[in-house]
Amino acid sequence: MISLNDIQTPEQSPDPTRPRRRPEWIKVRAPSGETYQMVRDLMRSKQLHTVCEEAMCPNLGECWGSGTATFLMMGDTCTRSCRFCDIKTGRPSPLDWQEPNRIAQSVQAMNLRHVVITSVNRDERKDGGAPIFAMVIRRIRQLQPGCSIEVLIPDFKGNRDALKIVMDAQPEILNHNVETVRRMFRSVQPQDHYEWAEATLRNAKELDPLVLTKSGIMVGLGETFDEVVETMQDLANWGVDILTVGQYLQPSKKHMPIDRYYTPDEFADLNRLGLDMGFKWIESGPLVRSSYHAEQQVRTLSQLNYIHLRENAQ
Repeated sequence: MISLNDIQTPEQSPDPTRPRRRPEWIKVRAPSGETYQMVRDLMRSKQLHTVCEEAMCPNLGECWGSGTATFLMMGDTCTRSCRFCDIKTGRPSPLDWQEPNRIAQSVQAMNLRHVVITSVNRDERKDGGAPIFAMVIRRIRQLQPGCSIEVLIPDFKGNRDALKIVMDAQPEILNHNVETVRRMFRSVQPQDHYEWAEATLRNAKELDPLVLTKSGIMVGLGETFDEVVETMQDLANWGVDILTVGQYLQPSKKHMPIDRYYTPDEFADLNRLGLDMGFKWIESGPLVRSSYHAEQQVRTLSQLNYIHLRENAQ
């Protein structure tokens, strides 16, 4: 299998001082429209953050225009300094225990059928803020019955007890992004460990065999195609059901440079290989992010009875 490094050209060499020119297949629609403005105003009125804005997601216009958003809990300051992420790093403010209620009220106001909840890392707490996740899951169920809930959680440093707090609230989808291949873990996300990601995803299935687990990989950071496939196989071996694969886009000059852009054909190859590995659902494409088409995923898998199994067990 071809290594990504074998097909680079001099023009493709990473340059940390300048984000590279994007190819024609990466086009981002500028946010606009009445629904987009409604979602934006709602977030401001509830004093809420979204990962859509904080992480400069390229799909913000599309998702907000359709009335969906990924809520970012526990503040806008992370205790980790991953080299790909545009969320600021520093000492976070104390947890806001009323935040779950405000998020649930927003979910109700938007009349969502599926919601994605994520957070910054809160490593100053032994539980990593897990109780906040449990609270928001339960409060959404009270205010918006029938809305499926996906939580994109930190690794909690592999802490099974913290994870159990979240799993006991029974989200439909438990998501934790591995982000990159094992070899590049320390250079891409210095405070993270591949083993913590594995523990989070494996333990989630052990704690709740009916939960759908999900993870995501960024490509274009300097890994080889073979390493991406190996990481996908690891995730399949850990029991992950849903996989997202997307192109890394450098947020600013301060962030890790783009090594190269994957082609649409390569994303299609990764999609095919992933399905052969047994994933129940794959999103693989240049602008794919973790919560991209999340509602479509959960609705389709619900029709295939993956979620009805949980409903029938309760």
